[in-house]
Amino acid sequence: MKVLLLEDEKPIRDFIRVNLKRAGFDVVEAETGEYALSVALEQRDFDIAILDLMLPGISGFHVCERLRSNFPRLGIIMLTAKSQEVDKVMGLESGADDYVVKPFSPVELVARVRSLVRRMYPGDIPPQESSMERLPFTLMLDERRLLKNGDDIPLTPTEFSIVKLLMEQPNKAVSRDVILSSVWGQYFMGELKIVDVNISRIRQKIGQDSAGPQYLETVWGFGYLWRVQNS
Repeated sequence: MKVLLLEDEKPIRDFIRVNLKRAGFDVVEAETGEYALSVALEQRDFDIAILDLMLPGISGFHVCERLRSNFPRLGIIMLTAKSQEVDKVMGLESGADDYVVKPFSPVELVARVRSLVRRMYPGDIPPQESSMERLPFTLMLDERRLLKNGDDIPLTPTEFSIVKLLMEQPNKAVSRDVILSSVWGQYFMGELKIVDVNISRIRQKIGQDSAGPQYLETVWGFGYLWRVQNS
């Protein structure tokens, strides 16, 4: 697994690099957002990007948006020294799959990276279940793609995992707690807001609006469900 690490503070970058390498990851370092983007666009084979938010030059938010635009299925984790809600939400809205608040332990960061890798490459899909149809959508499980009327809808690894979880239980409400533990892992210490932001991104991508069919519904005070429309 190849990781792009963007962090402007060398001691922190060295600390992260050493622990990721110990965990078996191949790490390419970048000190600035500009360099991170140039490396990503040149090499184009990264599995995970770990991005600091506060940088000289272009911000981690901008880097995240550019990477997500060019690599829809790249796994992205944001690092922030702030615990304010707005920073987490902005990072997620920029396209990140997860966030880690500084200071963090190496065990926590490696666990988050491995959790994201499991979302990207679950490796447990039987051949006879290579796709799932919830018209007009088809979820290509082996290719990890979502189609709507045959058109590809690029999803992040986290968005794909959420859609799969809800599509597997059509017309059944799934709580935000269950979504959080199923997708981010049982020991994720973050907030439920991360679920809501990802749901919002999915709705935008599938073209859901108030005037059309409500495929992805909110169950107020509980969670979400994937509504199968009656033909």
